[in-house]
Amino acid sequence: MKALLAGAATALLLAMAGVANAADDPLKICLDEDLPPLSAHHRGKPDSGFDVALAQAIAERLGRPLKIQWFESKLDEDSSPALEANALLSDGRCSLVGGYALTKDSLVVPGVATAKLPDFDGATREDRRRRIPIGVLAPSRPYIYSPMTVLLGPNARHRIKDRKITDIGDLAGLRLAIESGTLGDAILMTFDKGKLIDDITHLVPGRSDLLGELERGEYDATLLDLRRFDAYRASHPDTKITASGYYYPIGANRGYVALETDKALLDAVNAALEELQNKGIIAQLGQAAGLTWLAPREPAVLGDVWLKILSR
Repeated sequence: MKALLAGAATALLLAMAGVANAADDPLKICLDEDLPPLSAHHRGKPDSGFDVALAQAIAERLGRPLKIQWFESKLDEDSSPALEANALLSDGRCSLVGGYALTKDSLVVPGVATAKLPDFDGATREDRRRRIPIGVLAPSRPYIYSPMTVLLGPNARHRIKDRKITDIGDLAGLRLAIESGTLGDAILMTFDKGKLIDDITHLVPGRSDLLGELERGEYDATLLDLRRFDAYRASHPDTKITASGYYYPIGANRGYVALETDKALLDAVNAALEELQNKGIIAQLGQAAGLTWLAPREPAVLGDVWLKILSR
């Protein structure tokens, strides 16, 4: 009996030591270095953004120091945000990826066994060549809703007069600009069996200045992620572009993702997020970052977005 009690006591001490060591380990969170006002990391400037502040608040509630692993997500045909996030987690670069769009497509079991890492802060030449055996992603509870909104250029009000934008169909007759291959492009091009096609001008993402051309009055309206307009307003406080107040009804929540094997961490993060949201702290962090914070909406994980768009 004494030997049994001694063994139990030893096991308890080892478990307590493990918890203490875990508390000393940094909470490593991967964030996109160029996604303002969610997250931004640029040489010579302090790190900033809503996701930075939220990560710090969660780390404090978990009693752990925070370490951010910055990465760069490139918008091209060969990139996959889901595989990049999976590779970062599977390689141990972080335990959570923040600002992740929670959609069914982005959380499916990977159809490949390995993936390449995105470029990340501190990456070596060898890191850029490696392929990482990957796992399966699991989401946290969402902490923000990210919709698309109609933005109006300075001349749009003269064209629509007192008409309010309450649906995509209200854009008929306006000069529309959209970036090719984007979600906004699919929405506008397929609306009401192509009703708006003749009004649309396509711009090349990354090469054209969509909001700049809208600002100059070259176009009347566009459909864009609300986050991008928040970032534009922060750097152009005198902008003449206005938000219509209309949000496209199909939008995605953002949250964290981890590997499904890290359930204990996800449970702890979910508890922290619930506390922060109930106290109104998440909304306060969004406002302080210049972000239009909207509470998460059901469903927590968006289903087949393309089917939803095409069926409207």
